[in-house]
Amino acid sequence: MAGYHVYGIGNALLDMVYEVDEDFLRESGIDKGLMTLIDENRQNELLEMVGNLSTLKSCGGSAANTMIAVAQMGGRSFYSCKAGDDAEGKFYYEDMQKNGVDSNLKDGLMDGVTGKCIVFITPDADRTMNTYLGITENFSTNELREEKIKQAKYIYVEGYLVTSDTGRAAAIEAVQLAKKHGARISMTFSDPAMVKYFKDGINEIMGGKIDLLFCNEDEAKSYTGCGDISDAAEKLKEVASTFAITLGAQGAIVFDGSSMNSVPGKKVKAIDTNGAGDLFAGSFLYAITHGHDFVKAANLACAASARLVTVGGARLTKDQVVEIKKDVIGE
Repeated sequence: MAGYHVYGIGNALLDMVYEVDEDFLRESGIDKGLMTLIDENRQNELLEMVGNLSTLKSCGGSAANTMIAVAQMGGRSFYSCKAGDDAEGKFYYEDMQKNGVDSNLKDGLMDGVTGKCIVFITPDADRTMNTYLGITENFSTNELREEKIKQAKYIYVEGYLVTSDTGRAAAIEAVQLAKKHGARISMTFSDPAMVKYFKDGINEIMGGKIDLLFCNEDEAKSYTGCGDISDAAEKLKEVASTFAITLGAQGAIVFDGSSMNSVPGKKVKAIDTNGAGDLFAGSFLYAITHGHDFVKAANLACAASARLVTVGGARLTKDQVVEIKKDVIGE
């Protein structure tokens, strides 16, 4: 039996979530609906703009949220990342531990400033992220743990790593180590901007055909150059043996290597879509590593994501996850 169901790599970011209106985004010069990398000065400028608005803080980063979801579902997950030896870094590590995720951070935090992601939620439930990477900009092969990859059923690579030379090199190395030790390779495109501006780097990380790809409709169309999602899905078969394409409230399209299926979404009143894709991936990975087929996995993932968008923040509580899992797959 594998020691871990999923071994993830990605950016360690302290999420700081604020509710704002679209006027705030326009007046602040923020591109709505995208993840934008910023420097420390811009981060401080934005934090000054939000002033005394209430914020919800949690350890985050796309792949971190996914590894937490795997653990909350009852799986075993490991997360390789880089956090600074500061108050935010200590909070981050403690939050990971509380959520049952094993991590290289137990070997010690590093000198430097922990990265932060300022998340703006608008009334239409869209999420806009401005990210100061801090020390995670230098995430590298030093943070990988080959002995843990060797114990994993799947590795999970966060597409955001493509923006950093050292992060991209670490992702490439993780994929190679997975191949060496027989772990399956899964990856998320993470954001439309990653596909639009860093497609060559994304392809370099994948290193050919991967086992499982996660993306949303916009990312699938942008990557393949297809205007129709059905055509995009067919094209994705060239780079991924299996995949899951999220369609928001419409559910998901999943391909298990032999058959393509559409899984309906759940009608809910969304207030915050932050983390929905991350939770989808974590729920899906839990299900397929515990004997469930792709349709059942997508049903679980859609149900969990639908519940998440009705509450604030990038993750559900453990009790909420357990309740959903019992309702959908009877565990």
